[in-house]
Order: sequence, then C-alpha cells, then structure tokens
Amino acid sequence: MTMNFFRGVMGGQPAGPQPTGAETIHKLCDRVASSTLLEDRRDAVRALKSLSKKYRLEVGTQAMDHLVHILQTDRSDSEILGYALDTLYNIICNDEEEEQDESEDENAQKQEEDLGVLFTDKFLGDSENVTLLLTLLEEFDFHVRWPGVKLLTALLKNQCNQVQGVILVSPMGVSRLMDLLADSREVIRNDGLLLLQQLTKGNAAIQKIVAFENAFERLLDIITEEGSSDGGIVVEDCLLLLVNLLKNNSSNQNFFKEGSYIQRMKPWFEVGDDNSGWSAQKVTNLHLMLQLVRVMVSPVNSPGATSSCQKSMYQCGLLQQLCTILMATGVPADILTETINTVSEVIRGSQINQDYFASVNAPSNPPRPAIVVLLMSMVNERQPFVLRCAVLYCFQCFLYKNQKGQGEIVATLLPSTIDANSISAGQLLCGGLFSADSLSNWCAAVALAHALQDNLTQKEQLLRVQLATSLGKPPVSLLQQCTNILSQGDKINRRGSKVQTRVGLLMLLCTWISNCPIAVTHFLHNQENVPFLTGQISENLGEDERLVQGLCALLLGICIYYNDNSLENYTKEKLKQLIEKRIGKENFVEKLGFVTKHELYSRAAQKPQPVFPSPEQMLFDHEFTKLVKELEGVITKAVHKTSEEEKKEEEVKKTLEQHDSIVIQYKDLIRDQDTQIQELREQVSTLSLNSEQMQNQITQQQSQIQQHKDQYNILKLKLGKDSQGLSSSHGEGAHVNGLHSEELSQLREEVEELRRQHTLQHTQLSDKDSLINTLRCGAAAAAQTAEGGAGGSDNTELLGEVESLRSRVQAQCAEISQLQTERLELIRRAEAVSSAPASSSESSADTVTVSELESRLAAQTTEAERLKEECRGLREGHAGLEQQLASAQSTVAIEQTEKTKLQQEVQESKKEQDDLLMLLADQDQKILNLKQRLRDLGETIDEDEDEIDARDQFGEDDDDDDDEEEDEENND
Repeated sequence: MTMNFFRGVMGGQPAGPQPTGAETIHKLCDRVASSTLLEDRRDAVRALKSLSKKYRLEVGTQAMDHLVHILQTDRSDSEILGYALDTLYNIICNDEEEEQDESEDENAQKQEEDLGVLFTDKFLGDSENVTLLLTLLEEFDFHVRWPGVKLLTALLKNQCNQVQGVILVSPMGVSRLMDLLADSREVIRNDGLLLLQQLTKGNAAIQKIVAFENAFERLLDIITEEGSSDGGIVVEDCLLLLVNLLKNNSSNQNFFKEGSYIQRMKPWFEVGDDNSGWSAQKVTNLHLMLQLVRVMVSPVNSPGATSSCQKSMYQCGLLQQLCTILMATGVPADILTETINTVSEVIRGSQINQDYFASVNAPSNPPRPAIVVLLMSMVNERQPFVLRCAVLYCFQCFLYKNQKGQGEIVATLLPSTIDANSISAGQLLCGGLFSADSLSNWCAAVALAHALQDNLTQKEQLLRVQLATSLGKPPVSLLQQCTNILSQGDKINRRGSKVQTRVGLLMLLCTWISNCPIAVTHFLHNQENVPFLTGQISENLGEDERLVQGLCALLLGICIYYNDNSLENYTKEKLKQLIEKRIGKENFVEKLGFVTKHELYSRAAQKPQPVFPSPEQMLFDHEFTKLVKELEGVITKAVHKTSEEEKKEEEVKKTLEQHDSIVIQYKDLIRDQDTQIQELREQVSTLSLNSEQMQNQITQQQSQIQQHKDQYNILKLKLGKDSQGLSSSHGEGAHVNGLHSEELSQLREEVEELRRQHTLQHTQLSDKDSLINTLRCGAAAAAQTAEGGAGGSDNTELLGEVESLRSRVQAQCAEISQLQTERLELIRRAEAVSSAPASSSESSADTVTVSELESRLAAQTTEAERLKEECRGLREGHAGLEQQLASAQSTVAIEQTEKTKLQQEVQESKKEQDDLLMLLADQDQKILNLKQRLRDLGETIDEDEDEIDARDQFGEDDDDDDDEEEDEENND
C-alpha cells in the first residue's frame, strides 16, 4: 500500500481518479507527522521538496509546521534535514529566474513576492525557529549547512530587520555566521558572503560585531587569494560586504584605519601599462574598490577621521597610485571618472595631499601639470558630461581650504606671470568662461569662484586681470568683461544655455564681491551695472528667468551690504532709494527669495559633489548655496534700514570698535601679567625643588648622626664589659712561698715603670677631659642652630651619652688614684723590707699585690687608648655635622628671603590685576549697554562675540581664583 501511495505521488498510474495537488500534499504531511520509521518520513519530505516549487502556496500552508518539527526532532539524520531545509527555502525564496520565466505581468510578480513575505512572517512567528536555524549551521555536513545558509539569506531578504533582531540577541549568533567564511567549500563560503551582505544592511550594531570578529582580515585575504581586481564575482561580493561594514560607521572606519588595512588596499590599484581589454568584472571590481576608498574619506564623515585617513593614504602611497591611474592611457571612461572623484575626496581639505596633487605631471611632451590636463577636459564640450562634472569636483576639492592653491591659480591670470608658450589653468578658465558652450561657461565660472572662496587677497588680486577683447581696442578688466557678457546675454541663441551661462556668471560675481568692499567699488564704478541689475529685477519675466532675477537681487544686495560709501553716486542710502523707487522693497525681497525656493537649490545644498541628471539642471554650486544662506537675511535687513538707523548703527559700531580696542589692550596687558605670574610660579617651583633637595640633605645628615650614635652605643657596651672584667679580677691572689732580694729589686723597677705609666695616664686623662668639654660645647651649639626638632633631639641624646662616658672615665680616674695610693704604700713597705728582712708571709702578700696592680694598670692603659681613639672619631664627626648644619641653615635663610620677595611680588601683581579687572568690568558693562541699545534699534548682534567675551571673563575669574588659592598655600 505504501508503494502504491508513492507511485501516485511520483507519477505512476494508480487505479481510480487522479488526486489533486492539495490532496497529495495533505497526505504527505500526514505521512510526515504519523510515520514512525525514519525512512518513511524522509521519503515524504523528499516528495514535498519536489512539489514545493509548483505547489508553493499549498506546501507552505500545510507543511511548514511539519518541516520545522522535522528540524527539531530528526537532528541525527542529515539527509532529511537537507530535504526539509530545501523545501522551506523553495516556499520562502522569491526565485527571480522563475519570476522572469513564468510571470507575465507585474501583478503576478508582486503576488509571488507577497507570498514569500507571507511565509517568512509565518516562519518568524516563533523566534526560536531562527535560533534553531543558527544551530543547524554548526553542522559540517554539506547537505545541511548549504541549504541552511540559503534559507537564512532568503529570510533576511524578506524580513531583514526582524531576523537581524533575533540574530543580534542570540548567543554567538554572529560568530556562527562568521565561521562560514572559513569553510573550505567555496560554495558555502561564497553563499556565506551573500548572507553577511544581507545581515549587515543598515544595522550598525551587527556591523560592529562582524568587524570585531576579524571580518576585515578574512575578507582582504579572500580578495588577495581571488586575484584582487582581476578576480571574479567573489571579489565583488567581498567588496560589497566591506562597503556595508564601513559606510556611515565611524567605529568600523576607525578600526579599519587603526588595523593598518588601508595599506593593504594599495596593491589593488597597481594596473599595468597594457590597459586594453578590461573585462566587465574587472571594471566592476575596481569601481567598488574606488567606492571603498571614498567611504573612508567621505565629506560626511567627521573631519578628524577623514583627515587621519587622508594622511594614511598619502603615507602608504595609495594617493600616488590613484594619480598614476588618473594619468594612465587606456583606462575605461567610467573607471577614470570614478578615479577622479576618489582623488578629489582624498585631497579635499588636506594640505599635504593637495600639495602633492599640484606636483603631479601628466606623461606628455612637454610634461604638463595634472590640473591643467583635467581642466582641458572640463572645458571641452566633446568630453562626457559625467567626466566634466568629476573634473570640476576635483578642482573644487583641490582648492577647498587651500589658500596656497588659490593663489597659484589666480597667479596664472596675472599679467606678470603669464607664459605665452604654455597653457595655464587661468587661460583655460578664461577660455571656458567666454566660450560658446554654456556648460563650459558655468563650469569655468564655478571653478574660478572656488579660487576666490573665503580669500580676500585673491579677490583683490583678480581685479588686476586685464583681457584683450579685440584688436585696436583697449583691454578691459575681467570683472568688466563678465558684466558685459551678462548684459549681452541675449546674443546667445539657445534660451536654456542663456540661463545657465548667466547663472554661472552671477554666482562668480556674487562670490567675488562678497566681503570685499574694493571689488564692490570696482563693480559700481561701471555706470551700466546698476541700471542693468535694477532693470532685470523689475521686469516680469517667465518662470525660467526668475532664478536670474533672484541672483541679480542678491548681487545688488551685496553691493549695498558691503558698500564702503566711497562712490558718491552709489552709496548705501542712494542704492536703497533706487530700489524703493524702481523696484520696491517688498518686491525686491520677494525676488531675492526666488533663489532659495528653486527646486535645484536644495538638491545642490545636500552634498559637495556636483551630481546632475542632465547638463540643463546644472545650475547651483554647493558652496554658493552656503553663501546665499549666509547673506539672504542680512541683505533683507540692510534694505529695510533707514538712514537714521544706519547712522546710529555706524556710531554704535565706532564706539564698539573703540571699546573693543581698549578691551584688547587690557586683555594683552592681562596676558602679559599672566605670563609674568607663570614665570614667577615656575621660579617658586624651582625654589621649592631646591628646598626639597636641601631637606633631603638634612635627612641624610640626620641618618649619619644616627650611625654615629649607633657606633657610640657599641663602644659603650664594650666599655661596660671591660669594667666588669676589672672588678672580677679584683681580689684574686697568688700565693708565693718566698721572696728573694733579686725579686725585690725587680719589683722596685716595676714600681718605677708604674709611676711613669701613671704620669702618662694623667696626661691622657687631661686630654680626654678637655675633648669631652669641647664635644659638649659643639653639641650644644648644633642643637641651638638646627631648625628641625629631630636633629636637636639626637644631639641632646648624644650629649647625655658623652656625659655618661665622662662619669665612667672619672670613676676610672678615682680608681687609678686609689691604685696610686696603694703603690705609695708598696714603696714604703719595700723600703722597710730593704732595711729589715720581713717574714715570708708578708713578702708573699706584697708580691700578690704588685702583680694585681700591674694587671690592672695594663688594662687601664689599653682602655685609655681605646677611649682616646673613640673620642677622636666623635670629634671629627661632630665637626663635619657642624659644617653641614651651618650650610643648611644658610641655604634655608636664603630661600626664606627669596620666598618672601616672591610673595610680595605676587601680592602686587594680584593687586594690579584686580584693578584691571575692575576696569574691564566697567568696560564690559558699557559694551552690554551699547549692545542693548543696538538690539533696541533692531540691529542683530553676533552671539559668537558675546560667547567669546563671556569665555574670556570666566577664564580671568578662574585665573584669579587660582592665584588666591596659591597665595593661601604660600601663606600656610
């Protein structure tokens, strides 16, 4: 029966009527749900897979839950898992090829897409299904991993945000997907790239996780293995993924730069000399590589990050390699255009890169600067429109915040620097400015305006340029020639071209004379210019001419706002009266508003790069939109002001200028005093350091005193032991049985020797006594002169110990006196013995007494020598200590004197600074009152100046607080 069922499913000839597709799918779903044998379930799932494309709706509606259950329960069988994943992929994925073959109209195609989204939502109804799918991707089996990757990619295509959210919170979810890049099977690795492309779209958190999973290293390795720009579709997929990770993600951009991955991009652009036969894939790859470079240096990035990347690209030689492609031959036009745009953003705002680009020469004979070669393409109407736009963008980026480059461009127009034998950038710009091609007129005018952007010096220098219009006629200035062409615009045949040319010239004139009173005077000096502008503004022209009217109003408003009243006929007041009579103030403001209300104005204001669908829409420049935004409001206010308000404003401005000059003087004075105070602080710091060094020396001296003290203690212990030895030896005796006359003579000689030794010991004791007195006086003087209490305490203790030693010596002296008395008694008894023989017992006692005296005298002599040496050492140590203490006392006195002087100087400086601050406070109050009067009169006060003044005031207060704290510390 089972075989008959599968024959019916697989196309056999069963008996009875044929079942419908829905019935067959229903039976297969029952089989999947109820079969206990794995083989039966596997066969049923295989059958569902074969029917999933033809009966997509039925399979998706009935079998999805059963298929998910198979993924949960039959994890041990890779074959049934593969069938289930393939079936889910077929019902969720919108097969584009199938749509192209079978869908006959857009409604059918839309229905197929809605069906994929419907089943995706059903699958994502339980977020655990995505977690289950991530777990299955850990299976190494090809039949499980590959369909799992394709299924997850299809889910991301249909419901990207929802799937991203589940993967983001899944533990190790992104890490499991990153492991696909390390798979040795290229099919899985390549489909893993497509999966990561979908995963990283528009989700900065996932982009950061992928980047920190070492994605940059792996992707760059794959690009290198696949042949870089000569590689296939895999290289393209890697580059697309890199763009996803880096675009608008400052964290990943910084990680890419810090990881030195910019240096690894340089070999991508090493093209050979033979550039013929570029394949479509190579063009695509190189285009994406250039886009990747632009992502790192895009103007929308933070200035600091962009500048850092620009510096790295110059240091590693990437910019040099791009310039090589720029000047190479045989490069496809779209690659050349994108290379020009890339070089533009690499050099934009980077002085080092701009200087290098100015030094690049084209490989021609003779060599020409790359800037000149590019400008030749820009003013050549036969070149593609996108290429001309790219060259203009490159020229703008070269001049962006580059006053040196602006000066070099303007210098090529000045009479003293023109070389008739070579083509310069200035000649090309003038040629384009006055050519018959309106697009060349517009591009040259905008390029020349960028050479004057925010550069007053070059605006004045350009007034010197003289042009020879025709033979026999005097030369005219460039400013006059621009206004002549502007007023004679009806000579141009095409109406659209006429508007484009006039818009370009008007933008150049507005940029030129803005914030340059001298240029305004030159412009007004021509008697025809003001009537022409008022005539253009007052006319009722068509829709196309409204923009020209608005720009004419802007130009006339600039002539009013930046007018220095040097021309009597065209002062501010007379120009405003002319507007009121000929145009009307309200009408003038309305015409001025035509500029910002134009539909192309907002598009040009979005980004610096000039991107236009067609040449006819090329009307506004990005930097010019900033100028219009800045001037529109101030011109409107200037036109509405009365003469009285003008006079009051001038008076207030003069007063403010005077007060500002006074404030600047006081600020300079305060800065000088701050500098002096800082120098004094440094001197105090130096003296404090010297004081610390002296303190360290005193500490060292105290340690030396402690060492001497320890040595003295050791000597004292030794002396105590010797005294004990002497007392223990007293009382010992020796019995002698007889004393002969020869021995008595010998005793007399020894007594004489003892007498001489006694005299010597008296002399030594006298020296020792005088030395002890000297040490006592020196220690007392050192105790009085030392500043610290620690040193005085040590000397007092040492003095007490010396007194103890002296008392011991006096005791020994008394003992010696006793010995002397005993010696005299012995002499007397010896003389008695010599006159009458004594008994043997008395002689024996005398002999014992003499021996005892001899031993005691020898011990006393040795001890006296030792004490003499110790006293000599102590005397030398104390002499050195006295010298060191005297030196330290002198240094401390000098430092105390200098410190007192510095404190007095700081107090005087503080007093002077307080006086100055009081003056400044009065001046600031006057300025605030004047500014308040200006506000009452309707004048706009620049808030930046208020913030700067407030910041200066706060800074001065902080300095005062610091000085007060320092004074308090010094007083303490």
